[in-house]
Amino acid sequence: MSQGSGLRPAAGTWERRLTGTAAVGLGFASAFRADTAEPDPQRSAADTPTSVAAGWLPAFGAERRLRAGTALWAARGSAPYDPGVATLPEIARDSTDLTRAQTAHLQRLVASWNLLADFCFSDLLLFVPVKGEDDGFVVGGHVRPSTSQTLYRQDLIGHRTTEAERPLVTRSMKLGEIIEGEITLEAVRERVRILCIPVRWAGQIIAILSRESTPSVGRQPGELERTYVSIFNRFARMIAAGQFPFAVEDSVAKEVVAPRVGDGVVVLDRARCVEYASPNAVSALHQVGVHANPMDRRLGEIGLEEEMVRDAFAMATPVTRELERADTTVLVRCIPMLDGQGVSGAVVLFRDITEVRRRDRLLLSKDATIREIHHRVKNNLQTISSLLRLQGRRTDSPEARYAIEESVRRISSIALVHETLSREAGEDVPFVEILRPLVRMVEEAVSSPERNLRFEVVGEVGTLQPAIVTPMAVVLTELLQNAVDHAYPEGMDVDAAGHKVRVELAEAEGELTVRVIDDGVGLPDEFSVDKVSGLGLSIVRALVTSDLNGTIDMFAPPDGSPGTIVELRLPTRP
Repeated sequence: MSQGSGLRPAAGTWERRLTGTAAVGLGFASAFRADTAEPDPQRSAADTPTSVAAGWLPAFGAERRLRAGTALWAARGSAPYDPGVATLPEIARDSTDLTRAQTAHLQRLVASWNLLADFCFSDLLLFVPVKGEDDGFVVGGHVRPSTSQTLYRQDLIGHRTTEAERPLVTRSMKLGEIIEGEITLEAVRERVRILCIPVRWAGQIIAILSRESTPSVGRQPGELERTYVSIFNRFARMIAAGQFPFAVEDSVAKEVVAPRVGDGVVVLDRARCVEYASPNAVSALHQVGVHANPMDRRLGEIGLEEEMVRDAFAMATPVTRELERADTTVLVRCIPMLDGQGVSGAVVLFRDITEVRRRDRLLLSKDATIREIHHRVKNNLQTISSLLRLQGRRTDSPEARYAIEESVRRISSIALVHETLSREAGEDVPFVEILRPLVRMVEEAVSSPERNLRFEVVGEVGTLQPAIVTPMAVVLTELLQNAVDHAYPEGMDVDAAGHKVRVELAEAEGELTVRVIDDGVGLPDEFSVDKVSGLGLSIVRALVTSDLNGTIDMFAPPDGSPGTIVELRLPTRP
C-alpha cells in the first residue's frame, strides 16, 4: 500500500489520529430553519457555509450541519482490516447484527448507488454498525464516481472505525438526521467534505451512507453540476425516509447495459414535464428522431412514448423500456423521486444500445444456426441407421446381423445427443436428459417376457459440455449392452421378480463419477479391463481414457453380493 494513500498498515491494523472537534461549527445548524430550510434573515451571507452559498448542497429540512475542524487520518492501530472479506453479505454476517431483510435492503442500495455517486461527483461509503460495539462501524461498501475523480485509491471495504475517528457517522446514526461536515485527510492534504445520510428501513436506522469529496473552491458549479447534486440530495432525503432503494427494482438495474448518468439525463417535475435535459440526453433524443425542444413539455408531446413515465409515477417504482426508431435502439429508464406528498418528479436516463442489441441478434442467429446443424446431423444419423437396418434384413449371417444391430445402436446413441442439442438454447446440456432416454432405449431393446430386466438412474450431475456428452452417451450405451449380454447370459434363470441394472451419477470438486451396477453372474477370474479384446469394451476404454481423460475400473461389489460394478471417473471439463 502506498504511503500517499494515508492508510498505513501496521501489524495488520489500521491506525488513525483525529485532531479538532466535531462540535466546531454546530452553530451552522442555526442558519437554517428546521421546518422550512430557509436562510435565517439575522445571519449574513458571509456567515453562510460556502457549500450552501454556492448552491452545492441545498438545505435539508431536519438536517444538522457540522463543520469538524481539521481532522487528520494517520496510523494508530484501532481495528483490523481484513482484505479477504469483500462482499456486503459476508461483512453483515460476520461483523453485524443485521437481519436478512436489512442486509437485502442494503444490497439493493449498493446495487443502485453507482447512479448516486455519479450524481454527486463523489465517493460513497456505507458504514454499518459492528455488533457488540457501541460506537464501532465497518465499511460494507465503497463506490467511486464515473463523473469525477475518486478521493481514495484503495478500497475501504472491511475497514473498521470508531466514533473518535468518524464522529459525524456516529452522530448521524444516533440522531437519524442528515449531517454535513469537513475533515482534513493526510492522504490528500486538503479538506474533505462529508455528508452522512442515515439509511432507514422499516423505521430503523441500519447504516450510514457517507458522501465524501473535496470541496470546490474558486469556481461556481455549472447548471449540470447544480442539477445533478440537487437530484442526489432528493435521493438522499428518500434514503433517510426509507423510500430508497425501492423494494422492487426493475431487472435492468442488474444488467451491464443499464443506463448511467453520463449517457443522458432528463429531469421531470411533478406534472411530468421536462425541467432539465443534459446535452447527452438531447443527443439521445436526436438519435431516435426527436428534434423538438423538450423543455416544459411532456415526453409524449415531443414524440416519445409516455406510458413508461405514467407507469413509474403511478406505481412509484422504476420502469424501463426500449425505444426502437429506424436502426437505433435506445434504453430509457424512468426513476421516480418521492417526497412526503408522493411522487415529486422523476429522473429519466437514456442509453444508446444499438450495438448491444445488434450483437444479441447475431448471437441468437448463431445459436439458431448451431441448433439447426445438430438437427440435420441427427436426421442424417437416423437415415444411416435406417439403411443399416435394411441391410441387416437382407443378411443371412447371424454374426453379420448382430454386428449391424450393434452399429445401429451406437449410431442411435449419438443421434440422441444431437437431438437434445438441437432443442437446447445454450451450449451445455443437462446430462440426465440424455441418459434417461438412452437407458429407456436399451431397456426396450433387450427386455422381453422371458427376460425381465429393469433399469434405473440414480443421482444427477447438472449440465455438461457436448465434448463430454457425446462420448459419454456411446460409453454408457456400450456398458448397458455389455451388462445385458454378459451379466445375464442366455440360459440364466431370470425369475419373474427380474434383475436390475442401476446407473449412479455423482459430481464433486470438478470430477464426475458414473457407476453401472448389475446383479448378474459377476466377473470371471483374473479379469482385467486393460486386457479385454471385445469391441464394445475396447471402444469404452478408448473413449474414457483418450476423449474424456478419465479412468475406468471394473470390480465385484465390496459387500460380496453378486454382480459387477463398472466405475468411471472423469473431469467435468475436458
